[in-house]
Amino acid sequence: MNSCVNPFAPKIDSNLDKGSGLISDRSTIYGVFQNFQYAYTFKDTLIYSQLLDKNFIFSYRDYDLGVDESWGRDDEMKVTNGLFQNSQRLDLIWNNIVSITGDSTRIVRSFNLTVTFNPTDIIYIDGRVNLTLGKDSGNKWKIIRWVDESNF
Repeated sequence: MNSCVNPFAPKIDSNLDKGSGLISDRSTIYGVFQNFQYAYTFKDTLIYSQLLDKNFIFSYRDYDLGVDESWGRDDEMKVTNGLFQNSQRLDLIWNNIVSITGDSTRIVRSFNLTVTFNPTDIIYIDGRVNLTLGKDSGNKWKIIRWVDESNF
């Protein structure tokens, strides 16, 4: 009877632990940061897009021009997709949470990001994100505002 089993269509293993996957539940703040790291590591724009609220705003300081710049969700997805497409490797490490509000809607956290474009072009960024979070209709956390506090 075993000779009729198709090795290219195995049955689903019902014993798999659903909690041990690489994608985390965004109902926790930890899940947001873990999915953010996953998205960068695997250059996954689908997972990254799920982290951003429809009214998302990214802000940073342009030190060369001495001005603050910002853009919305659509531009953030274009910029991030360009980073994902043009880099060979992204290594994001989340460090300590510097501050957090009691309701977890405002978090400042430090990070280290290594962007490898090729073996001779590697950029190291150490900085902090200042995130404003909110829950969507499915009770999942989303990033509403990201203020980059890096000195890059």
